[in-house]
Amino acid sequence: MTAPGPQKMWGGRFERGPDASFYEFERSWSFDRRLLPQELALDRAWARAITTAEILTTKECAAIIEAIDQIEKRAQTDLAWLDSSPAEDVHHFAETALIEKLGPLGAKLHTGRSRNEMVATEFRMYVKQAAREIISTVGLLEAAFAAQAEKNLGVPMPGTTHMQHAQPLLLSHWLLAHGEAFDRDAERFLAAAKSADACPLGSGALAGCAFPLDRNALAQDLGFSRITANSLDAVSDRDFALEYLFALSALAMHLSRLAEDFVLFATPEFAFIELPDEFSTGSSLMPQKKNPDAWELIRGKTGRIYGALITVLTTCKGLPSSYQRDLQEDKEALFTAHDQALAMTRIAAATLDATRFREDKLRESASDPALVATEIADYLVNHGVPFREAHEIVGKVLRAAEQEEKTVRDMPLARLKTFSPAFGDDLGPMLTLDSALARRNIPGGTAPTAVRAALDEFKARISSRAKIS
Repeated sequence: MTAPGPQKMWGGRFERGPDASFYEFERSWSFDRRLLPQELALDRAWARAITTAEILTTKECAAIIEAIDQIEKRAQTDLAWLDSSPAEDVHHFAETALIEKLGPLGAKLHTGRSRNEMVATEFRMYVKQAAREIISTVGLLEAAFAAQAEKNLGVPMPGTTHMQHAQPLLLSHWLLAHGEAFDRDAERFLAAAKSADACPLGSGALAGCAFPLDRNALAQDLGFSRITANSLDAVSDRDFALEYLFALSALAMHLSRLAEDFVLFATPEFAFIELPDEFSTGSSLMPQKKNPDAWELIRGKTGRIYGALITVLTTCKGLPSSYQRDLQEDKEALFTAHDQALAMTRIAAATLDATRFREDKLRESASDPALVATEIADYLVNHGVPFREAHEIVGKVLRAAEQEEKTVRDMPLARLKTFSPAFGDDLGPMLTLDSALARRNIPGGTAPTAVRAALDEFKARISSRAKIS
């Protein structure tokens, strides 16, 4: 027969202690110890709240808070103490440590509260803090985009759709396109933090607290802007965690797309960038290799973040009302996803900052005559040709140029007039790279003046959000 495990906080109802193997199976201390700062902050707030409710005296409250401060100080310096603890979870650890210091007085602190509401509150506190941390790190990545866009302002590149040459762009326009995606991520993290910003304390196990607590004061003490509306919902709601995980998944997706672009741009076929030595690796066999491992690993780790979202969605999808023990499985997935996304974003920011763009290659590729095909169609439209007819004409011109082994820029005016009498001597200036870029001079376009304005506005947004977070 398996030996019994440690005595539980809730053992009075039971004749026998838990089976040792089951105790290890159901313990969460190994990962929810991360919530210890939130646990101790909650304990202080609860001590003050039940003092106001006349459950503790002012002297008892002061003694409890002093003991909590000592526990926190030891936890910050004595990792072996944490590592060797047999605690079931973070609540068990904190309460046991408090009772060891204060005896029966320590046992008073749990009056009127449940671990169900405690973990819901602490998890929300953690998500709020995690969101601030990731927003700050996304800000570093956005700043790297802004710096590269500033440095490379005026550098052209080929724009593509379907991975085929389409129209010329400015490299800064391309950089800011990725920047916009990460800016949306930052907004999603702000929204997730707002969703988490409701305090469940006072909900009890499911039905609310029987003691006269001031829930609004409790919420304010812990930095929440509001309280939850329904005790039954509050102990089981994990929508805030799902919203945070979705935001992490969207961030990971955008990082993966960015990584894919850089992996392609580093190939000899593109040669648009020079990989930084500090964020690349070599081959154990082929001495000439420089591999984009930073970007490849970012791309590869994205699946882990998606997996965490699916894990928590799956955990929540079949639960009945109120708290269920299945919800223990939400935290480890979210903690891991947060850590991975934070590391991915930091590496992406540093790698982007250290990357050198090769203007010569970008400009050469952007000078592909086929990229100005739309300019020819627009020219014909400006000379009275309906667009669909113009589109057809330009397609025939390009096909003829290919057959005659010429570029469209090399075709004589007389030859062009065989396709449409609308062609004239004023076509030539429209077929330059600079002209094609400059004509897209509307907000959001790729013209130099539009990109300059977009960059300034992007930088202002980054700066404004930095002040908020």
